[in-house]
Amino acid sequence: QVQLVESGGGLVQPGGPLRLSCTASESIFNIYQMGWYRQGPGNQRESVASIISTGGTYYSASVKGRFTISRDNAKNTVYLQMNNLKPEDTTVYYCEAISRGFDYWGQGTQVTVSS
Repeated sequence: QVQLVESGGGLVQPGGPLRLSCTASESIFNIYQMGWYRQGPGNQRESVASIISTGGTYYSASVKGRFTISRDNAKNTVYLQMNNLKPEDTTVYYCEAISRGFDYWGQGTQVTVSS
């Protein structure tokens, strides 16, 4: 079972940057896919960005060009660099890992974009 711990959330002004981290309890070298989702109150969980073991990436249209996902296998960590943040990016962000046919989730980290 893979445990995921997110960090890096917080309060940031519009236009500012923030970097989220997701550290896994085991080596991510063999984890097929890791990604970030977000979910506001009453909303469905939305895929934001993902990265597969070969390095391929996916971004939702709403964040493409502003967010960058990366993985550091040596640190068992996936990052989400968020630039030019907007108030509509405010919500809880969750890390996901797909490994050996199972889906694992972190506890979530709050991101608030406000002046």
